[in-house]
Amino acid sequence: MKTFLPAFCLLIGCFSGSAQSPSQVCPLNNNFSFKSLTHWFAYTGNNVAGNDSNDIKQRYDSSVGPPSGTLGATTIYEYNLPSTPGIQVLNANSIDPYGNFSTVPNINGYKYTNTLLLGSTAITRSGGGGGGGYVRGVKYRINVPPGDFPGQPYTMTYAYAMVLENGTHNSNDQPLFSATLLVGKDTIKCASPGYFLPTLNNANPRDAGATLDSALAKSEGFSPSRKASPNANPNGQGAGASEHLFDVWYKPWTEVTFDLGPYRGQQVVLTFETDNCVPGGHFAYSYIALRNTCGGLDISGPQSACIGSTLEYSIPGLTGANYQWTVPPGWTIVGSTDSSVLKVNVVDLPSGGTVAVTEQNSCAILNATLPVTTVPPTVAGAVSADNEVCTGINDSKLVLGGNVGDVLRWISTTDGTHYDSISNTTPSLDATNLTTTTRYYAVVQNGESCKIDTATGAKITVDPQTVGGSLSPANFLFCLNQDKDALLKLTGQVGLPVNWQSSPDGSAWTDFAPTYTDSSYEIPAALSTNTFYRAVLQSGVCPPKVSAPAAVTIVQTPFPQATSEPADTLICYNTKATLNATITIGTSYSWTNAGSLSGIGNGTPSPLPYSMQATAFPLTTTKYVLSVENAGCPNLRRDTFKVRVLPPILVDAGNDTAVVVDQPLQLHATSNDTTTPGGDQFKWTPSLGLDNPNIADPLGIYSAEMDSIRYFVTATSKYGCIGTAQILVKVFKTGPDIFVPSAFTPGGATNNRFRPIPVGIKTLQYFKVYNRWGQLMYSTTRVGDGWDGRQNGQPLPSGTYVWVVQGITFNNKLSYHKGTVVLVR
Repeated sequence: MKTFLPAFCLLIGCFSGSAQSPSQVCPLNNNFSFKSLTHWFAYTGNNVAGNDSNDIKQRYDSSVGPPSGTLGATTIYEYNLPSTPGIQVLNANSIDPYGNFSTVPNINGYKYTNTLLLGSTAITRSGGGGGGGYVRGVKYRINVPPGDFPGQPYTMTYAYAMVLENGTHNSNDQPLFSATLLVGKDTIKCASPGYFLPTLNNANPRDAGATLDSALAKSEGFSPSRKASPNANPNGQGAGASEHLFDVWYKPWTEVTFDLGPYRGQQVVLTFETDNCVPGGHFAYSYIALRNTCGGLDISGPQSACIGSTLEYSIPGLTGANYQWTVPPGWTIVGSTDSSVLKVNVVDLPSGGTVAVTEQNSCAILNATLPVTTVPPTVAGAVSADNEVCTGINDSKLVLGGNVGDVLRWISTTDGTHYDSISNTTPSLDATNLTTTTRYYAVVQNGESCKIDTATGAKITVDPQTVGGSLSPANFLFCLNQDKDALLKLTGQVGLPVNWQSSPDGSAWTDFAPTYTDSSYEIPAALSTNTFYRAVLQSGVCPPKVSAPAAVTIVQTPFPQATSEPADTLICYNTKATLNATITIGTSYSWTNAGSLSGIGNGTPSPLPYSMQATAFPLTTTKYVLSVENAGCPNLRRDTFKVRVLPPILVDAGNDTAVVVDQPLQLHATSNDTTTPGGDQFKWTPSLGLDNPNIADPLGIYSAEMDSIRYFVTATSKYGCIGTAQILVKVFKTGPDIFVPSAFTPGGATNNRFRPIPVGIKTLQYFKVYNRWGQLMYSTTRVGDGWDGRQNGQPLPSGTYVWVVQGITFNNKLSYHKGTVVLVR
């Protein structure tokens, strides 16, 4: 540990003017509240010869300003590195990149405001006179004020966090952070800890390779960082020297306190220092924050304790101290009481209680108490009430009820994913001038220690402004007695129709009675005078609007008249449908899709009434439209016939096959039809040899009198649609066997594949072909498959090849043969 030089600031009698007793007031800027290093002495240097005072090279006096002093200074740079900060006062919080902790701490409810960053990731390299690590330190001389009574504590509390790179050196050469308290020339050891990554002190002669005592490091609060060192491995050899190691460790914020009460009226010196490793190739930096309270020990934690919760109370630790806590009756302590941090399970305290602690080391005995009360858990309640408003100028009052706890804020969302915070801590909220449907929630907490909860929300539905739109067509010529295709449709509207209106002149309007709320209106056939129509619309609670009107003008010519049937017909594939129509008023007519119609006449309905019986023969579902015109009426009468065509029924009876006499043959027919529940009806012809020709899976057995038979199978759907297939069965008079041809011609018109012919064989176990050197050319177990004379896609030459085949007969006997085949090209 380093000693100190005598040149630094003397701060005598500099205390703040608060109402607190002067004997308990902290020195000025001891917590960097000036946002600078004022009143602090600083130094930077190099520890090439080890950690002693001779290695400090640059000093910054507290009595002058920059560049040689600390008055008003916020940054001091590393020794001989004018662009790398080595000592910095931090006023804004951020996240440390290695430890992922806040750089300005909030420890169990106590919020520090300023932090000192001591050190950096800068390193040096040994050799060439450049060895030794960077050293940075700050000091403060404290004149401890006289006390008000004997034994009165005067405490200083600081929090520290650090990031240290493991140098794999013996422990006394590792990167370190230290705090030192001197009274005169004497070190107060119990208030002067040093922190470093411990090793087993087994470094090699190059002072490298020492084993990290990771278990001890973790027990002291260190954790390994997931971020690699920014510097290349200083202990690497050759190509390995450029690697970046994952061997950086961090210790998050920890509070420490010490009591200067025994030194009333004396002067003490507090020093913080952060050093790289002594060889210089591994970095260290630390954060230091100080409290601005010096009046004794304070317990941090909630005074308002939430019933049923687990809470934490803490005090700044004394180095090497023992702790003893007491809690109110009924509260349960979780874990040990011998720690600066205490966890408790909270129960109700009808008359209140106290959390108390005593901490003691060789320097001090400190006591603290904290009165506590209990509160019930948070009940978020519910927001009332849902409302519906029109976009634009609107106002909805929301009120929280049924809650236990205070409103921290309100939140709102328009999509259920993204939420906006509203700075309102009252139980009511006015939601005004909304343009989008929004949900509102109150965020509630009952006291500082209870959980925060969100109330059941209320929904304000915002309706868009009504838009009346228009009617299409805007001008309609209506023939006498027009009984179809006289439809007015709403377009471009926002909102729903609440009624329609009619007018003889477009000025005086009459509501429909009864109310009509459809978005289209069929003009009645009985209409005989010119009429205007319009729709009345409303969007939610917004004011109603009317559509632009449509004018209907009467044409004094009858509308064409005809009857037609059927409107919808279902037919089987490749069959016909009959379409019937009779025209009673009309001068001409025409058909669509006439290419698949017959019997449609010449387009002139004469004489009237004129009847047609057209025949439709589509192969796919088709709509046929009969259009009838009556000269003088501008509107056609269109009647539609829909002919739906079922898919063709495709039947599969299986592949042609061969059997031996008395071998049972299981036939199996299938169809692609999905319209018939339970499947189609099947019929096999002829029925010779079949046990049941009227099922899909009959069993056939054949006598010696039969050489072959060809079956036809018909599948019939529930609609009477049919499909057919056939299968040829050859009957061999031999016993069950496997026949193999003696030659084949790949690429020829016939006999172009070499395959076995199993007869009476239940299972083909294998069929294999080899060349004359015994190499496998082809193999299969599937009946019907065969060799095409190739290997790996390449044609093989003409010649003789060896084959073997084996199968199991229908009566479970083995059939095995081998032989040769001639490949002819």
